[in-house]
Amino acid sequence: MPVPRIGFACQYRHPDRSLPAGELKIIEAAFNPRTTTLRWMDSVAPAVAHDKLAEIVEHNLLAQLRLLAYVVTLPEPLQMLRLSSDLLPFYSHPKVASFYQQAQMQQRLIEGFAAIGEVARAANIRLSMHPGQYCVLGSDRPDVVENSLAEFEYHADMIRMMGYGRTFQDFKCNLHIAGKLGGDGIRAVWPRLSHEARQCITFENDEKTYGVDACLALADLAPVVLDVHHCWIHEDDYIDPHSERVARIIDSWRGVRPTMHLSQPQERLQELGLSAGQKLEMPEVLKVAPKRELYGHSARMWNHWTNEYVLQFLDRFDIMFESKDKNVATVEFYERYLKNA
Repeated sequence: MPVPRIGFACQYRHPDRSLPAGELKIIEAAFNPRTTTLRWMDSVAPAVAHDKLAEIVEHNLLAQLRLLAYVVTLPEPLQMLRLSSDLLPFYSHPKVASFYQQAQMQQRLIEGFAAIGEVARAANIRLSMHPGQYCVLGSDRPDVVENSLAEFEYHADMIRMMGYGRTFQDFKCNLHIAGKLGGDGIRAVWPRLSHEARQCITFENDEKTYGVDACLALADLAPVVLDVHHCWIHEDDYIDPHSERVARIIDSWRGVRPTMHLSQPQERLQELGLSAGQKLEMPEVLKVAPKRELYGHSARMWNHWTNEYVLQFLDRFDIMFESKDKNVATVEFYERYLKNA
């Protein structure tokens, strides 16, 4: 039986939080991606902009290798990582595309991403990506759809260069349905996605518009990523871990071990009188905080009831933590709930 995994997303946090902020920033910078702005690039000569961009890309490729080397040192249940979407700044932007199409840069990307994939496979680290909120395949605006396809294919290019996308869900690239056309819009553009993109794409329920049922309606196309925090906000309660809908979510993965997402509302709720040991009942929560305040993620997984609830999924799901303290939060969870289980 596979070892259940819990993972963290995109950024490294140094475990010793007692260090001065400046020292933490220097340490963490070696593991985390850098970027720039189009405004700055437009303000300087093209050669200067391209030199800076090449420097950033080189840093980002090496930073991912350092991050993977850190993940290798963690206990096996913690060897799961979401890579940043910001490794190649403005890759899909028409103004910058020619920079990435240069032969020398293409060769460096092929070598750099191949090394990342080789390290991850050798250590059996489960990898994923999550394009940002502006990737809206279900938009009713053709220009947004075109930009979103380009952005998702940017991720598919990275996945392909890492050596993934060859079999169904050997790599997870997660997306919200989003857009006025929703699932119908996604079905319309589905044939335009590359083979690797279709192999890796998953659809996650959101907290406002497209919930679990909307994602299940696309399960014939791609697996469903259950976000229990979004589901709690959308439906005003936690989904039953052994419900028929959860069984359908598992089926959507077609034999691959599913991934789900865990986040919690911010710790401020404790200051408003809600206990870390109690179930967060929506009617009680809304007495002290408006629903919009629940969208933000906590630093750690502070609510013990929710943690115990999520542990009921771990026999069937790997869990991606979405928390501000990143790996520090997953290590803390592991030490408390899994290490001696």
